[in-house]
Amino acid sequence: MTNINQSISTLSADRARIPPFAFVLTASIGVIGSNSLALGPIAPEVARSLSTDVPAVMTASAAFGLGTAASAVFLGRLIDRHGPRRMLTAALLLLAAGLGISAAAPALWLLVAAQLFVGIAAGIALPAIYTLASVIAPAGRESETIGLVLTGWTLSMVAGVPLSAAIADFAGWRTVYVVVAAATLIACAAVRLAAVREHSSGKATSPLAALGVRGVVPLLAACAAFMAAFYGVYAYIGDHLHAALGLPVSANGLVAVSYGLGFGGAAFLDRLIDRFDAGRLLPLIFLAVAAVYVSMAAASGSYPAMLAVVFLWGLANHFGLNVLIMRLTALDPARRGAIMGLNSGVTYLALFAGTLGFGAAYAETVFSILPLAAAGLMLAAALAAALARDYMSPAHQP
Repeated sequence: MTNINQSISTLSADRARIPPFAFVLTASIGVIGSNSLALGPIAPEVARSLSTDVPAVMTASAAFGLGTAASAVFLGRLIDRHGPRRMLTAALLLLAAGLGISAAAPALWLLVAAQLFVGIAAGIALPAIYTLASVIAPAGRESETIGLVLTGWTLSMVAGVPLSAAIADFAGWRTVYVVVAAATLIACAAVRLAAVREHSSGKATSPLAALGVRGVVPLLAACAAFMAAFYGVYAYIGDHLHAALGLPVSANGLVAVSYGLGFGGAAFLDRLIDRFDAGRLLPLIFLAVAAVYVSMAAASGSYPAMLAVVFLWGLANHFGLNVLIMRLTALDPARRGAIMGLNSGVTYLALFAGTLGFGAAYAETVFSILPLAAAGLMLAAALAAALARDYMSPAHQP
């Protein structure tokens, strides 16, 4: 494996620059995140336009999630055969096509089908992005590089969601998908033209074979608990603020901004992570996330306190996701694509399971129970990450 344009073997970690291509990867995550988060705010307008209701419209979001999960698991392995940059270019092109179909959809069924197609493309793009982030990272700055790429989720949450709502108000919901499609094509061109030297094995690892890599199973179990906790709690914060605290729906926007600022702001601290052993650090980070959830349960009766805790939530989750990706990509460089495909598949299945399971609990109890349940999941994640400590690759042993 080599990095962009120049070898960094003679440079210290402090002097080695993060390649500019990392910003292209950040933008690529931004457009994917913008699509995945855009439908919620514009769903009422979509429902009115297509003569249906909001729950029916949101089946398109479910189709996107299931398409992403299935594609990541079964097609992510192609990244190892053809190389992550080539697969990312193709995936972004397909993503733009699906967004164009979404914009033109005359009926709900076609919007759902288009979002399923977009999900399939995203299921290839996301593991390809994470694989490329690990490939281009200068030695000793892996965490900073991955952290920079992850801020694409912050862009989509802090900028993408509000812009989508504003565009829908002024130019219609179809324009939202046109704009995201255009941004995707720009990102695709940037990926295609980038001077990235990458390695492809010429072989596609099956999902079952990737599961056989030492350390993958406990880290994927940690990922499942981590993501189910996040999506399970995040899905119902808005309703809690509105129903229990009597706040307007617009209050949800500040929650998204607070989380996004915490998540993005953590990127400035990622350099500290590279100074520690990732295997030992990950369980501690998950324990810190558990503590944040306990604090959230205690703060659930106060809006200002919730905003403060949500900021810390974004901060801690950024570190957790960053180090988790570092650990997974270090297990077997020759099978990074397949492993990251499994990671994305588990993430979106956890979204489905977490939202459903926490929703059933929320219907029978109060919101404060949800972050406590999430804290329990994070304890399980910390235990799984600790068990995976024995499977550090030799190159990453302290």
